[in-house]
Amino acid sequence: MIDITDIQAAAERLDGVIVRTPLLRNAELDRVANGAVLIKPECFQPIGSFKIRGAYNLLSQLSPEQAAKGVVAWSSGNHAQGVALAGKLLGIHAAIVMPEDAPAAKLESTRQLGGEIITYDRYTEDREAIARDVAAQRGAEIVPSYEDERIIAGQGTAGLEIAEQAAELGLDVDNLLVCCGGGGLTAGCAVAMHARFPEADIHTVEPEDFDDTARSLDSGERVANSPDARSICDALLTDMPGQLTYDIMRKHIKAGLTVSDAEVREAMRFAFRNLKIVVEPGGAVGLAAVLAGKVDTAGKTTAIIFSGGNVDAELFASIQTERT
Repeated sequence: MIDITDIQAAAERLDGVIVRTPLLRNAELDRVANGAVLIKPECFQPIGSFKIRGAYNLLSQLSPEQAAKGVVAWSSGNHAQGVALAGKLLGIHAAIVMPEDAPAAKLESTRQLGGEIITYDRYTEDREAIARDVAAQRGAEIVPSYEDERIIAGQGTAGLEIAEQAAELGLDVDNLLVCCGGGGLTAGCAVAMHARFPEADIHTVEPEDFDDTARSLDSGERVANSPDARSICDALLTDMPGQLTYDIMRKHIKAGLTVSDAEVREAMRFAFRNLKIVVEPGGAVGLAAVLAGKVDTAGKTTAIIFSGGNVDAELFASIQTERT
């Protein structure tokens, strides 16, 4: 498993490549939480999400022979853009298997970054199997979304920054809420946070019908979601947590939280209205949990991550204008 030295080494590789996103405060959010809320806006990254961290950390460690044969990944959109950008920066061809119903903004951005897109039906086909077949045919390297130590260490640099920035502000982090799909961001950030603030309570946050991590942590073994489950949080629609990420999370996570799509929509409206920030559904789940009172924030310092801001304009506009 990774430790803090792996995340620190990843931070050195990423220096000058990613944006060291700030920690933001908002008076209205602090009032609602009755405590201090620190927002890490990873939607400010060049691709609009944190995924460049793990993708670049992995691709930058490939040998020249591996790099020459290219890489293959699978993603609903944000990891795709991270891999495509990392490939562009490092001169490595990147092919990404993406659902045909992925947000148009994510598909178009991946194309513009030079990624080769291979589409599939997320409800009838296995994206990982497709990607592995393509990689085998080409001799290319696989770049998993989360189940790789290099990916987890790269994503963990976001948590490392939160810990360092909070300390610079003279604040101890009591709660860290991390949006969770496969668990790469959560696992990496949990290791980084507990290295600096060992007493912090770390929570995963998932859509209520995609609560595989929460249920897996409760049951003591990995469990899957129903194939009939649906959510607007397209970035978090994984089947179950990875084995590696799950093993790390078991050591660090206090509990899993869930939020409804309605609560996510309200969080997106709050972020735009009060922070003037566009957050995608999956990136807003931590804020949704705070606004809905899913965790005790009174008198505490709570850190949340806006993991991405890649949302179709039509969906975002409809959420902002719908009546509640």
